[in-house]
Amino acid sequence: QVQLVESGGGLVQPGGSLRLSCAASGSISSFYFMAWYRQAPGKQRELVAGITEDGSTNYADSVQGRFTISRDNAKNTMYLQMNSLKPEDTAVYYCNGKRLSVPSNYWGQGTQVTVSS
Repeated sequence: QVQLVESGGGLVQPGGSLRLSCAASGSISSFYFMAWYRQAPGKQRELVAGITEDGSTNYADSVQGRFTISRDNAKNTMYLQMNSLKPEDTAVYYCNGKRLSVPSNYWGQGTQVTVSS
């Protein structure tokens, strides 16, 4: 099985930037879809951004224009560049990968992002 490990979270002031990474222990080329989700305290986990194997992307309305998702199959890593961060972006961010073979759904352990002055 492939393990997904997030990194890059931390404390940042409003208006600041962070780049999250999701490193896989194996090839991500078989993941037809990868995504970043987040979960704030007391709230449901929500989709932040997704990217298909051919590079098509989609974003939640709340992050459109501020966040950019990308993937580097050669490095087996997915990224989330987060700019103009707001306090409401505070959450645990999880990476997710989906593949056709079983098991088909993979999650990382999460990384905390806190936006506060």
